[in-house]
Amino acid sequence: MTMHSDDLFALFEELNIPVVTNHHAPTFTVEEGRDLKASMPGGHSKNLFMRDKAGQIVLISAHADAILKLNKLHKVIGTGRLSFAPADLMEEVLGVTPGSVTAFALANETAKNVRFILERTLAESDPLNFHPLRNDMTTTIGRADFDRFLAHTGRTPEVIDFSALV
Repeated sequence: MTMHSDDLFALFEELNIPVVTNHHAPTFTVEEGRDLKASMPGGHSKNLFMRDKAGQIVLISAHADAILKLNKLHKVIGTGRLSFAPADLMEEVLGVTPGSVTAFALANETAKNVRFILERTLAESDPLNFHPLRNDMTTTIGRADFDRFLAHTGRTPEVIDFSALV
């Protein structure tokens, strides 16, 4: 069963993880959400669902202002050259649609086939902000609580310093 935002909030409650969620117009890019998120504390994320030609799937959560050198990232993480994965694969694997991809979608990925990369600047932010499986809300979560959420999903993020990829 695919988890939706209400299920995610119930999971946070079950795990005793406090979150704050702001409702807003749907946003599909970092730029679209920049003004409305300016008043929300913490690191804001941009999330990329990618794969290489061998079929290795990677979810990247980076700080909204991080510069991503995707043509070099594959050398650091040991994949083939990465490209954006198709929307139907995103929906099948993470249970979200384009514009709503988020680290919280790892709760839907029970097969553990997706590598989770957390960009260093975002990893060092506290709190963190992600869409709660839909792009008309932003949920703020403490950094330690995010780690507890990840542990619940059986994940440990691979923290990568993207600034070294120049």
